[in-house]
Amino acid sequence: MNLRRLKYFVKIVDIGSLTQAADILHIAQPALSQQLVTLEAELQQQLLIRTKRGVTPTEAGKVLYGHAQLILRQCEQAQSDVNASGHALSGQVSVGLAPGTAASTLSLPLLQRVRQRHPGILLYLNENFGTTLSELIMNGRMDMAVLYGGREVHGLSFVPLMHEPLFLVSAEPSLQPREQIPLAELAGIDLLLPRTYNTMRRLVDEAFLRIDQSARVVAEIESSATLAAAVADQFGSTILPESAARVLADTHALYLSRIVEPEIEAPLALCLSGHLPLSVPAQAVKAILLELVAEMRGDRPRQ
Repeated sequence: MNLRRLKYFVKIVDIGSLTQAADILHIAQPALSQQLVTLEAELQQQLLIRTKRGVTPTEAGKVLYGHAQLILRQCEQAQSDVNASGHALSGQVSVGLAPGTAASTLSLPLLQRVRQRHPGILLYLNENFGTTLSELIMNGRMDMAVLYGGREVHGLSFVPLMHEPLFLVSAEPSLQPREQIPLAELAGIDLLLPRTYNTMRRLVDEAFLRIDQSARVVAEIESSATLAAAVADQFGSTILPESAARVLADTHALYLSRIVEPEIEAPLALCLSGHLPLSVPAQAVKAILLELVAEMRGDRPRQ
């Protein structure tokens, strides 16, 4: 195998069409088909199924596709590291930030500090849900992500960052602001929460189970803008980590109460690939990210 054939193969699978892939790669379709035939001969496996609608990978093709992505990414990192040796750091670094979390408050400071210290680094920020971000890291398509959770997953590693208490966020007149509110009092109010696969939802559901109660969820919302509008309109209340709760409350003049009996805490973690090393620029961004989290926790004064 050579890298060029692997690049061609990945592009064909991504697009699902030999014709369109040939156009994008600026190569004649017969020549691209020959490269694919050569690759299949080298591996002694059929890699693609050709139909009138395009091409789809066989089981062997799916296995190769996963390996090819990792191989190509490692080659890009090697080139970037070689180029960076002895010079100012440069290259692309991708960071995922789960929305509705303390991670989202890190985005602007991270952009500013990376620009200040390493102007040659092109930072790509992706705000998405934790499950999506972890899959991107596992597939080698993203360098790191800050998200809630941290349970061990094959192919991923987690660096614990901090724990955030969960708060009730509401505009209901009957829920006037008070410092704390027992979880049992929330069993009878309308709640707006994310889907059950979301880490926040799982933490809330598990806490209700511990007191033999259940949440009365009237809508499942995973859009920050929609959630804020719905809570402000008194359609229901929500439960968020402290940092996200305070941002929402300050923007829309909502009530905040820390949930107790039991207290619920969300673990924030830095998610990394368990088998792919970080490039030199990515290591620099990781160091800045950890520095910002330490400042958020108050471990040391801001610079």
